[in-house]
Amino acid sequence: MKNKFYFLTLILLLSTVIKASPTVTVQFIKTDQFGYKPTAQKIAVISNPIIGYNNGTPFTPGTSYQVRDWLTDAVIYTSTITSWNGGATQTQSGDKVWWFDFSSITATGSYYIFDVTNNVGSYRFEIDNCVYNPVLTQAMRMFYFARCGAPKLTANATTAWTDAACHAGTQQDLDCRLYNNSNVSTSKNLSGGWHDAGDYNKYVNFTWSTMTDLLLAYEENPTVWMDNYNTPESNNGIPDILDEMKYELDWLLKMQQANGSVLSVVGGGGVSPPSSDVAFRKYGPANTSAALTSAALFALAAMQYTAASQTAYANTLQAAAINAYTWAVANPNITFNNTGLLAAGEQEIGTYELAARKVCAAIYLYALTGNATYKTFVDANYTNVHLLQWTFAYPFEGPEQDALLYYTKTPGATPGVKTAILNAYTGSMQSNNADNLPAYTNKTDAYRAWLANNNYTWNSNQTKSKQGNMFLSMNQYTLNAANAVNYTNAASGFVHYFHGVNPNSKTYLSNMGTYGAENSVTQFYHGWFHDGSALWDEVGVSTYGPPPGYIPGGPNPGYALDACCPGSCGNPSVNALCATNVTPPMGQPIQKSYKDFNDSWPLNSWTISEAGIYTNAAYVRLLSKFCTNVICTSTLTTGIQNNETTVGALVQTIYPQPAENKLTIKFYNSENNVDLFLYDVSGKQLYKKNENINNGLTEVDLTGIATGVYFLKVVSKNKTEMRKVVKE
Repeated sequence: MKNKFYFLTLILLLSTVIKASPTVTVQFIKTDQFGYKPTAQKIAVISNPIIGYNNGTPFTPGTSYQVRDWLTDAVIYTSTITSWNGGATQTQSGDKVWWFDFSSITATGSYYIFDVTNNVGSYRFEIDNCVYNPVLTQAMRMFYFARCGAPKLTANATTAWTDAACHAGTQQDLDCRLYNNSNVSTSKNLSGGWHDAGDYNKYVNFTWSTMTDLLLAYEENPTVWMDNYNTPESNNGIPDILDEMKYELDWLLKMQQANGSVLSVVGGGGVSPPSSDVAFRKYGPANTSAALTSAALFALAAMQYTAASQTAYANTLQAAAINAYTWAVANPNITFNNTGLLAAGEQEIGTYELAARKVCAAIYLYALTGNATYKTFVDANYTNVHLLQWTFAYPFEGPEQDALLYYTKTPGATPGVKTAILNAYTGSMQSNNADNLPAYTNKTDAYRAWLANNNYTWNSNQTKSKQGNMFLSMNQYTLNAANAVNYTNAASGFVHYFHGVNPNSKTYLSNMGTYGAENSVTQFYHGWFHDGSALWDEVGVSTYGPPPGYIPGGPNPGYALDACCPGSCGNPSVNALCATNVTPPMGQPIQKSYKDFNDSWPLNSWTISEAGIYTNAAYVRLLSKFCTNVICTSTLTTGIQNNETTVGALVQTIYPQPAENKLTIKFYNSENNVDLFLYDVSGKQLYKKNENINNGLTEVDLTGIATGVYFLKVVSKNKTEMRKVVKE
């Protein structure tokens, strides 16, 4: 594997002993398990479960709380905690909650929160400018594993998730046939693109939200996107997010027909691993909604690839966008309902959604081309979108709201239309919707990431990210500047929710223990990483578990056993499964309606834990706003970091050498003798070396060390220095 290393921070220690603190760690003290940026708002949430599956283990917090250094146990900060809502039990979580604000702590390092009275502490977290960059990498790599038709090679997937190219066999994606006519005359090469979710289907309309979020994530913060995510295209001089999106866009281009129309869906199969799936694959016919979806995405993408100097590809996308829109205008009512015929989810959209998508496509085409025809259509129809109809911004219409906002920054936009859009969005976000900024300023959610009760539905984790992105759009468009800090802090609450500040103390990303999350998702519903798989089922039970970075659907109080339960599922053995205890998620407060499980029918775990490309995309866009190119950029782009220390410290520079799988360390002075130690995030020693230094240089061999976060300790005489290392 082509490894990369980088250093997030420098930690100077007075002690020469590394230890994992505290002695007792409890889930009642909830922090972002990855950490916080130095200047960010930092609030730990302490809970006493009153209602729900964990109310048998109550917790009464002490009055004095501390921030302690994880490595030295030094007390950094002491203060009191504040009860939420006067000590009330929050209905959504079933918990009594307290907040501990430690925002004043800005020094980089590794820390935990300590309850002095109970002598217990939180999980470990970091304070560092680059704390989220490795997390973003893993969340983006989910799309690499979702690639259809591409081999997952050891160099990019490690031994754990290696697989041959999928769906390349007889009557599969290279020779895909029409859903109701398998004659060879209907054969098309529809290979590529991403598997949608836990199944292996590929839907044009379902990539609408996914690609909108990813394309805008790139445009809104282009400097954080690196070229080192260890995908086959890494180190080609193009940010890996653009390479990854191109894999999907290339498939959409294949779905487009010569007349501009766009086929709707490709589906079939679902065994593990994907390369072993031999089921015939079928495609659905062209429909108006797929053409409008593609027109909008091609146009928005063309602008991003133009900005990245990928002019030839941008021109291809522009031509495709114009052709798709032209066909949709000429064929406004072509539909295809695939339910019961092909794939799993219904890809056809309703009348309102179709009309709104046409407005969005016209917006992006106008921004791309400047053609007044598109502008005229937008100006005549923008009031038909719900944001204007209802003056109500909410997370279930994120792409539509994004497009309207995009119009307001487009040169030549009609001033009155621009004003109407901005007023509607700003009014709803600032004051006219209790779920938006008022939820933050009024401290509505004990866990600081408010969604209304009725918004916790299937895939609530996507909705959570969408809500966070809505706050950030206020700052992106410089709206209501007086509340800019509040919008940032409100959005950060959703980031921390994903990272463990929730009633389940769960980091809602899979298999992230190596990257610093002590309680991450262990299993989720997916055809590859399915229940019972000896290799890829649950983390710590199967050989490998699923890859890092997948986000499950999230809490869903609407979860229920299949309607065939308890006695009509076809045979006694299946009926018996209906008696399985699925509490949680059943019978829980809303935010506790979650469980790490991947059982299939009739337990139907997919309504809780299925991961989807749209879920990851919304989170990626949210998290990217809290990542940074400062400090990290030179490391990530060159593979070398010259981290100069303070005068008198031990280490002058550390040179990562990925090809040799080692680190070369240069000291300030000629040290006669040093001890070198490497620890994982739990404090377990993985490597030790004692050496008499020659010419001020020594090396650390990282052969056999898996990718992840580590700590390198260097000791000489009475001086000790700790560096945090990420191996990718």
